[in-house]
Amino acid sequence: MRVQLALNVRDLEEAVAYYSRLFDTPVHKRRPGYANFEIEQPPLKLVLFERPDASERLNHLGVELLEPGRVDAEIERIEAAGLASGVQRDARCCHAVQDKVWSHDPQGLPWEWYAITDDLVAAGDAEDAPRPCC
Repeated sequence: MRVQLALNVRDLEEAVAYYSRLFDTPVHKRRPGYANFEIEQPPLKLVLFERPDASERLNHLGVELLEPGRVDAEIERIEAAGLASGVQRDARCCHAVQDKVWSHDPQGLPWEWYAITDDLVAAGDAEDAPRPCC
């Protein structure tokens, strides 16, 4: 399990260069308007969305479950706590197929608990475009 931080950035090239140096880690996945890093220390999934006109720099927070089988337990736990705001199965988001549960904190900040079940490889594929879930 690792925490995910998803940011809206003005210039993706500039942000990728900065975060690559800051965490001494190469970009893991790169698509038009999108990049992510799998940082080992500290354990972090850093996701960048190129959105120059975004009013907020923080897109959302998440917890990546490294074992897809854990999603069901987290869905059950979060639903039982009355905190689930949505469940998605086989969601095509962030250039991957994911199962996830969403929750929003008291001020509306979105959190996602998710596991990647498959990678969408074809850059430019309409099915691979970032979705509003991101």
